[in-house]
This record gives sequence, structure tokens and C-alpha cells, in this order.
Amino acid sequence: MMLIRNTLILVVCLIAYDLALGQKVERLFYIVDNEKCFESFTANIGSIDIVGPQAYKFDAHGILWGTVDKRILDLASRHQVKVMPLLVNAGFDQPAFHSLLTDSTARARAIAGMLRVCRENKFYGLQFDFENIHIRDRDLYTEFYRQAAKALHAAGFAISIAVVPRVGDIIGPTEYHKWIYEYWRGAYDYKALGEIGDFISLMTYDQHTYRTTPGPVAGFRWMEAVIRFVLPQVPASKISLGIPFYSYRWQPSYQNNQPHVWGRSLDYLEARGLADRFGSPWHWDEQDKVSFTYYPNDYINEFLFLEDARSFAAKFELVKKYGFRGISVWRLGHEDPKVWEKIGSSTR
Repeated sequence: MMLIRNTLILVVCLIAYDLALGQKVERLFYIVDNEKCFESFTANIGSIDIVGPQAYKFDAHGILWGTVDKRILDLASRHQVKVMPLLVNAGFDQPAFHSLLTDSTARARAIAGMLRVCRENKFYGLQFDFENIHIRDRDLYTEFYRQAAKALHAAGFAISIAVVPRVGDIIGPTEYHKWIYEYWRGAYDYKALGEIGDFISLMTYDQHTYRTTPGPVAGFRWMEAVIRFVLPQVPASKISLGIPFYSYRWQPSYQNNQPHVWGRSLDYLEARGLADRFGSPWHWDEQDKVSFTYYPNDYINEFLFLEDARSFAAKFELVKKYGFRGISVWRLGHEDPKVWEKIGSSTR
């Protein structure tokens, strides 16, 4: 009998292990209000578990406004896709958001607005995506999230939060590092936020932007450094790894009577088209798992870093490696069409 009992226990453990290895990755995709996004959502809805429309904004008084395209709601309902719209501080206005956080009446109004739109639209829940928060407001922001989570959970809705990533709490070597920590990265108490909500969307992109020198949108080494810092504070089962669909271009510019270098995001087809126009070959960076190119435009170099199916596959391996809950992808409409071959059958 003991042998049979032990054998049954072993079989159950092996089955559980196999199920864990094959567990489906939760696939969240962000969407904005344009037709290219909507077309991608429609074409690939079978590979989407949660859609996150960037839909609602708050002002300093806690007044919420915005809407979700009814076509998205109808499609999502027919295909059993959960809808979790984003809440943002309008214009990422830091003083206005500080006013909201320090005004109990405004916060109560904001939370009442959240409950109203969830009930009216039968949302799965909402995601906080408040950014450009000064580090002085870190505890106030955590408390606002706690109050909202308590109200939404009590009403049967989910809540999650998108957080700006950092690789540590050591500021860094330059004034830029100090500024971005103080005004963007330092305001997120990962441990507390992970305990409060259902999951965290770790925005492991925007490593390089128009404010920086050219470089990867989300270099593999940087992403792993962020992960290593966050994981001791938040369990992998509560982390949805941010992956970019968008590429980036840097070029000379002239605005407001000032010449300067300017960068902007662009979609896969735009990036490939620019390289083709200038006859510029792509190079693969094995360390950062990304393709890049540069070319002279009338003898002034421009730089492109490309997010394609190859770079996506490398980043997706991090989900498997660390056993994350899923992926949070910014955004539909920017992608290399071949990424859907990987996403469609995504398991850890």
C-alpha cells in the first residue's frame, strides 16, 4: 500500500509539474484610439487575453473623463477578451497630480468615477498608468492605489498598475540619472504596489528615448537588470513583463529656433522603410538582442533601433526564464506581423 501511495503522489506531482511548465502566459496588449490599432486588435484578437485601451484621464480635482470605443467592447465581449482600460494623469502633469494626491475629496471623487465606468461598461478592471510623479509623492501614490484597490476589489473588479522601471535605488553618475529618478522612476514602491493589486505591468521599455543618446528601446541586459532589482520585492506570478512593439529613430531637428537631436517612436514598417530608402543594412546586437542601423542623410548620420519578431522572441524568453505571469505590450499597430506566430501559442 505504501508503494502504491508513493507512486500516486509521484504521478500527481509530475502532472502538476507538466501543467506548470505548459501554463499559458497572460497576454495584455495596449491600444490607443486610432484605426491602425483597431485593425491589429481585430486581426489578432485570438491571441489577446486582456486589452488595455488608453482611455481615461484625471485632472487635479479627481474628475474622470474619456471613453472606450464601443467596437472594442463589442469585439472583446464576443471573444471573451477582458477589458482593462488605463487611467492616466492628463498630460502627465506633475503639479496637477500632486494636487489630486493631497486632496481627500478629489481622491474620493476619482475612485467614485472608477467604480462608475467599471459598472457601466462591465470592465474586468482598471490599470493605473500615472507617470511623471515626483519622488516626494511616493507614499501618497501608494495610498491612493490602496484606496482604489479596496473599492474596486469590494465591487468585484480587478486592479493593476503600470510602473516605470529602474535598476536600483542608487541614483547614477549624471544629472540626467538624478532627474529621471527624482521625477519618473523613484515614485514606485514596487513591494507595496505588488501586495495591493492583482498584478504589476513592469514597463521595461523606453530605456532610450528622445531625451537620450541613441540606443535600444529595451536592451536585453537592461531588462534583466530591472528584473533582478524588482523580483526580490514582487513575486514573478504578479509581474507582467513590458515588451515594446515600437522602434525608434534619432535625427537632427530644428524646433523653436533651436537645432537639436530629436528621437521619436515609429512602427515596424516605417523603420524598415527608412532603412530601405537609404540602402542601410541592419546589424544584430547579440548582447542587447536588437537590430540597428545608421545611415547618412546628406552626410548627417541618423540612427534606427528596430523591434521585430527576432527581438520580441528574445525578450519573451525572459518570461519563461523567470516564470512571469505574462506580458504587457505597448502597443498594437506598431508590430512586425511575424510576432503573432510566437504570441499565438505562448506558454511558459
